[in-house]
Amino acid sequence: MSNACYCIVLRKASRRISAVYDEALAPHGINIAQFSAMRNIIRHEPISLTDLADKLDLDRSTVGRNMKVLERLGIVATATGADQREAALSLTAEGKALLVKTEPIWHDVQVQIEDRLGPEHSRQLSELLEAI
Repeated sequence: MSNACYCIVLRKASRRISAVYDEALAPHGINIAQFSAMRNIIRHEPISLTDLADKLDLDRSTVGRNMKVLERLGIVATATGADQREAALSLTAEGKALLVKTEPIWHDVQVQIEDRLGPEHSRQLSELLEAI
């Protein structure tokens, strides 16, 4: 058994990786968490806050606060969903255009990380993280 705390090691690595994505996306006014939310919205739109929270594995209230920010930026629109008690989220035209602009940036960061790790370690990392 390792003396290193797995939680701390993973959190540190997560912060480092997030910083790489955030730096690349910053010129477009979004971070990796917002980019991920946008990708999930476009895949499933219209999507309820509850369903989006499930897909992102986050608390519904956290996702709600995050969506308010994207709404103020003109990236996300909310409408009444099939269940009148819950909002349905979709990307605005501006949000879709931003996603088109930022997906190649996200892809470039993916390639940079894979190049740094090498193909075998990249595959192993994905497998290990999926096992958790």
